[in-house]
Amino acid sequence: MSESQDLRGVYRFAVGTSCCTVLLLMAGALVTSNNAADSVPDWPLAYGKIVPPLVGGVRFEYAHRVLAGLVSILTLALAIGLTRADRRPLARRLGWTGLGLVIAQAVLGGVRVLVGHPAVSATAHAILAQVFFITVVGLSLYLSPWWQRDLPLLDDSSSPSVRSLTLWTTLAILAQLVLGAAFRHGAFGIAPHLVGAGVLTALVVITGRAVKYKFRDVRDLRRGVILLHAFFGLQVLLGGLAYWAVLRAGDNFQPTVTYVLLTVAHVLGGALTLAASALLTLSCFRLIHPASSVAADSPGARLAGRTTAG
Repeated sequence: MSESQDLRGVYRFAVGTSCCTVLLLMAGALVTSNNAADSVPDWPLAYGKIVPPLVGGVRFEYAHRVLAGLVSILTLALAIGLTRADRRPLARRLGWTGLGLVIAQAVLGGVRVLVGHPAVSATAHAILAQVFFITVVGLSLYLSPWWQRDLPLLDDSSSPSVRSLTLWTTLAILAQLVLGAAFRHGAFGIAPHLVGAGVLTALVVITGRAVKYKFRDVRDLRRGVILLHAFFGLQVLLGGLAYWAVLRAGDNFQPTVTYVLLTVAHVLGGALTLAASALLTLSCFRLIHPASSVAADSPGARLAGRTTAG
């Protein structure tokens, strides 16, 4: 098998691992939404068994653990495959970084079960899951045939640059997910999350408009903006519906099927919004010159350089 075929195989495997991670995120959200986090008191076994009685909340917690084990095995295989098939140091480092993140994620899950303190441990567990997800998604893009093509580089001399705008948007989405996870696990109320949603809405709109204005004819970037706006709009809608379901229930709130579906979809929407923003950011870094190199290559900079040399 040729090296290019090996790389295509590793790329497809990375995409498959990303898809399985989506299922893992959904399983984790089901545990929280069904108040099933404390249904299994031990770790890594469940009631001292490999397969416990699948009743009540144990079903959700056990399914989450099984999917976590599957994703861990897939990530290990991906890291080994990258070491064998890809000569680029960054690809190999990303593969082993992903493995380190998924191991740390499993340890945090164990801490949540054995030590408690869900406001801290469960929030950290949820956020590390998102970091792992965008690491695997970003690695998939880096392994893709599109990334490895000879693509023409674009100039962006205006400020703020699209590269910086998309990067800050991705970081802001991650921060908003931190606030959402902290609210779901009881670290504090919903007010910081609502304020963050307002700030993030403005940032997503500004970033999208900047990309469309500067690179209207670049199909890859235009598609990235459409994907980001679609997922973000859906996420805002799902968040509003989930919050409405909680308010409607009042003080006697108990998880209903509608509430569980809405909250799981909201968590998934947040992950997909983060992934869409990360993909747009990486695409901008792949296609657009850094602002410093554009400035250095400008006619004014070249003239100043000749004057200094003379």
